[in-house]
Amino acid sequence: MTIRVRQVAAACALGAALTACGAPSAPHASRPAPSAPSAVVSRPPTLAPGPAGLTPVFKNGPRVGGKTVALTFDADMTADEGPRAAKGEHFDNPQLISTLRALKVPATVFMTGRWADEYPAEARAIGRDPQFEIANHSYSHYAFTGDCYGLPTVAPDRMKADVERAYTAFKKAGVPNAMPYFRFPGGCYDRQALKTLSAIGVTAVQWDVVSGDAFATDSDAVAQQVLDGVKPGSVVVMHCTRSAAPATERAVRMVVPELRKKGYRFVKVSELIGATGRHR
Repeated sequence: MTIRVRQVAAACALGAALTACGAPSAPHASRPAPSAPSAVVSRPPTLAPGPAGLTPVFKNGPRVGGKTVALTFDADMTADEGPRAAKGEHFDNPQLISTLRALKVPATVFMTGRWADEYPAEARAIGRDPQFEIANHSYSHYAFTGDCYGLPTVAPDRMKADVERAYTAFKKAGVPNAMPYFRFPGGCYDRQALKTLSAIGVTAVQWDVVSGDAFATDSDAVAQQVLDGVKPGSVVVMHCTRSAAPATERAVRMVVPELRKKGYRFVKVSELIGATGRHR
């Protein structure tokens, strides 16, 4: 379920190559095993724990050192939306992923485990494409605090299990290397949630630009909101859900060339987090 994001008065928290919110036109070859047991596998960059060991929260990258921006897309589907999908509602967005590929825009997809269960081939295709990275958006897309846009809530003693269940769903779908990044459903969190998830070792990823694409039908307005909000190091939140964010793909086709004209380079969240560590 797409939810609206808590920022100013804007409402939001979701937004040639392929035919699915990512099925590939041709299967990707499996990567060969390392030739030597001493081969070093680099770990994705994360932020150090916050005060009292709380899960660190990342909102944007450095404002200096270059004009970079990360487009992020929430692939939202809540644990109770299976019957709606069975009746034909589309929680994926094949054309959006195809457009990102055609425009050669790297992106980070924050995926719920329930979405991966519903669209395993698409999850696998996105996860195996080096242009993208998959991060965790919980399994259930239930809120980790009370009073979060009407979402059902996850009990504190189930939060860790809900996040871990999403990673299990990614592995089941064939996603090889889901990132150690977590986006709270609705963007809602508190100290208790940050404390509870600290044992998992993830970095919580928020944003500093709300696209307003959730439930929007005016692509021009969505694009303008993004263009007005982006600064160097920005993280833009959009959605990868046809039924709840139908204007996103067209908005992306407007945003990308305009930001490139302004000198911006599109990167994944992992690059922004890595740059943040270097600028500290």
